[in-house]
Amino acid sequence: MRKLLDWVKNNKKESYPLIALLLVATFLRLYRIDEYLPFLGDEGRDVRVVSRFLTDFDLMFIGPRTSIGDMYLGPLYYYLVAPFLWIWNFSPTGPAVFVGILGTATVALVWITAREWFGKVAAFSSAVLYSVSPLIIDFSRHSWNPNIMPFFALLCVYSIWRIWQRQEYKWLIILGTSFAFVAQSHYLGLLLIPTLGIVWLLSLFKVRNTKRLKNFLVFSFLGISIFALLMSPLLLFDVKHNWQNTLSLKKFFFERQSTVSAKPWNAIPLLWPFWSDSIIKRFLLAQKEITAVAVTLASLFFWAGYIWKKQKESQKLSAHFILGLWVLLGLLGMGLLKQNIYDHYFGFLFPAPFLITGAVSQGLWERKPNLRWLLLIAISTLVVHNLMNNPLKNPPQRQMDRVQEIDSKIIQESKGKPFNFGLIAKRNYEEGYLYFFEQWNAQVKEIDPQNMQNTLTEQLFVVCEDPICEPINNPKAEIANFGWAKIEQEWEVRGFKLFKLTHRQ
Repeated sequence: MRKLLDWVKNNKKESYPLIALLLVATFLRLYRIDEYLPFLGDEGRDVRVVSRFLTDFDLMFIGPRTSIGDMYLGPLYYYLVAPFLWIWNFSPTGPAVFVGILGTATVALVWITAREWFGKVAAFSSAVLYSVSPLIIDFSRHSWNPNIMPFFALLCVYSIWRIWQRQEYKWLIILGTSFAFVAQSHYLGLLLIPTLGIVWLLSLFKVRNTKRLKNFLVFSFLGISIFALLMSPLLLFDVKHNWQNTLSLKKFFFERQSTVSAKPWNAIPLLWPFWSDSIIKRFLLAQKEITAVAVTLASLFFWAGYIWKKQKESQKLSAHFILGLWVLLGLLGMGLLKQNIYDHYFGFLFPAPFLITGAVSQGLWERKPNLRWLLLIAISTLVVHNLMNNPLKNPPQRQMDRVQEIDSKIIQESKGKPFNFGLIAKRNYEEGYLYFFEQWNAQVKEIDPQNMQNTLTEQLFVVCEDPICEPINNPKAEIANFGWAKIEQEWEVRGFKLFKLTHRQ
């Protein structure tokens, strides 16, 4: 801490603008976060699990279930957000605040990485653009396991660079720790393995004496051990459940021809669309069709190859090498998926295009002084464009408030008697509503077909989030298991229909 304070004091021209940038990034990520944060089934599921850990000390051995394949992530994300759920008095806002703070920390890490790799101009241009990117801000404003990946993915890449270039082998411990968080935030984070593995081998080949080799191997062992320890809850779950997760992973990657291509060359034609449409346009250009700017940025990216050839500093060459390897192997891996590609799948690559933009900016600044004004205009234009499309311009959805209001209405209408609950929605499920029922000690019972006597009640409340729905004879299990029913009462709460069903005599 003292070194940090000394640096701030002795480098005012850098430290003060950086502090201002981090304050802006924090504001963009935390302003009215409780009103903007999504609160649907996934978020409700997560806080229900963490709440039980905090109140009943129910240890968590698995994390969220993946959307494709019968697989579970590890529980590290749950343990990370648990203190914030407790500090915020069990409000789902707490975990979202944690993600927002980690988002600001990612801005700082982007700055640090670009500063060490390329220089001051690269640091500020990449960090500023990362801090104002609307899509990045969106992913930093709600609690969701993939949203922690950018920070830990960048920490992995930065760690392996320090190991390779500076022979600071203690960073192998940080590498093992951070990669465990990457692997447990989303399984596509495993696409970092080829990059990290190649640079690890280069680091090994760079060792010149026996003492350094011993240190390298010892810290490699420690890093792997910490990774294994952090992954052990998932392993214990697998051992207890007949290797369910391992078999699902094997099936997903090696047996299901509909999910992953076995032909790596099939991914090559997808490299350019991924780079130009999925990354440049969506993350740097606020998802807008700005062809001229997109082409310009893409051209600058390729022209960076010319800059790299002129570099004489091994530090910059190594940084360019890792960046290129990171992006190339990551996009090739994404190209092997035979699934719909969503924005959060690129979480392990989020910082890369911003660091590349910073590297190009630094090269232009140093080698083309007469074009500095043009560079400043280009970066400023991108910043303004991103700010104009900032998600805070949209009115908040207040999803959490709506769920609480509907739950309050149901508790009021249940008259203190036990009740069952069901939700009709195409893109949501019951967990968000059940969370507040649990927090308020409502007498909600989830129907168990194997124990109908103790779980079936005399009243069923159904929330309808779809424009048109019919609760009577609905095939959804939570409703169908209630049996033959009739609509007793009907209300409209915050734009949604609420039905009270009772048994038909």
